[in-house]
Amino acid sequence: MGSAAARPTPFHRDVWGIAFSADLGYQMVIAGLPLFLVLALRAPTWVFGLTAALSYGPGAFIGYLGGRLGDRIGRRRVAILGNSLIPLLSLTGLPAGAAGAVALFAGGWWARNFRTPARRAMLTEVVSQEDRGRAFGLLHALDVGGGLLAAIAVLALVAAHVPFRYIFLLTVIPLAASTACLVATRAGSAPVPNERRTGTHDVVHGEHQRRNSALYRGVIIATALYGFSSYSLGFPILTVAQESHSGAAGVGAYAVFLGISALTGLAMGRRRGAGGVALALLGYVTAALGSLGLALAYGLHGGSLGFYGAVAVLGVALGVVETLEPDHMSKVTPETRTSGGMGALTAARSVGLLIGNLAMGFLYVVSPVYSYGYASAVAVVAATVLLVAVGSSRSQVEPGRA
Repeated sequence: MGSAAARPTPFHRDVWGIAFSADLGYQMVIAGLPLFLVLALRAPTWVFGLTAALSYGPGAFIGYLGGRLGDRIGRRRVAILGNSLIPLLSLTGLPAGAAGAVALFAGGWWARNFRTPARRAMLTEVVSQEDRGRAFGLLHALDVGGGLLAAIAVLALVAAHVPFRYIFLLTVIPLAASTACLVATRAGSAPVPNERRTGTHDVVHGEHQRRNSALYRGVIIATALYGFSSYSLGFPILTVAQESHSGAAGVGAYAVFLGISALTGLAMGRRRGAGGVALALLGYVTAALGSLGLALAYGLHGGSLGFYGAVAVLGVALGVVETLEPDHMSKVTPETRTSGGMGALTAARSVGLLIGNLAMGFLYVVSPVYSYGYASAVAVVAATVLLVAVGSSRSQVEPGRA
């Protein structure tokens, strides 16, 4: 009887459709972009940092807009529209100069940000609250699992000396398949009822409002700070490639990162009840350790083993964060505003990433040790903020506790 109760509930078929709208296509571009800009176009490293910043900065507003729009006109419609525009990334290798490549990459990334909140909210419509962690873990695992296949494909194509323009154009195929998977789902088809008209906010959420508001603010602030500590994996790709004098070795580091992250997402999704404390300690603090490992590997000449080990730790951190952040947000946001909450989450991360990647780009020019050290320190601050927010929300519900 106990084993039957412990058996996971089978997922609705729409969960699989949403999960298989995996990000295999754009991950191929991410894996190749830093090598294309810095090694092929001979642009300075700070140009790659600027590219990431331009993608994430305006992407903050676009992600928030997509989330709010999803609640108003239908999450499925917004997700499909955004997903169908991501192939702008596939054209990144066509321009002869860095400016055109940066513009196309940013446009495709903005489309991804527009899609992401609505896609996450679609998932919450067809999964019970207790199974959301497992569903988000599956979504993350398939996203980065597709990315792992993409990295392996790029690794083989780079080793075969295939020009980047052709590598990037190939991504149109998996991106079209991704959009087809979303079209085949029915979740999120209807606009979400306004909670003020239905009165559900006061009745259903009123007793938890104080606690959820504190947690919501804490998650948003911590997510932004974590964004300040985050950076495109293009930086480790460049570090490994430059230190080993092999572009293939740099892409290999990305493959390790994605493989570890996918497995972690699946494992974390099975941990029911994991909340803010787990997100802070297993996610943000682990990210700090990974960045610190990269700084030490570079400063102490740790070699490929040191770099790959640190990148694997970063993969664990991302698997935790991408599973627990949306799960946590879905539980502290009213059902009628889930897409908007996910949009705020995307926006907070993107604002942080704007500054984080600019800082990484300029600090990297001085020394990669400074850039990775900066990222490690800010991730610890993000963990501290979230732990304080969790403690504050508990004290509001249980004022008698210390």
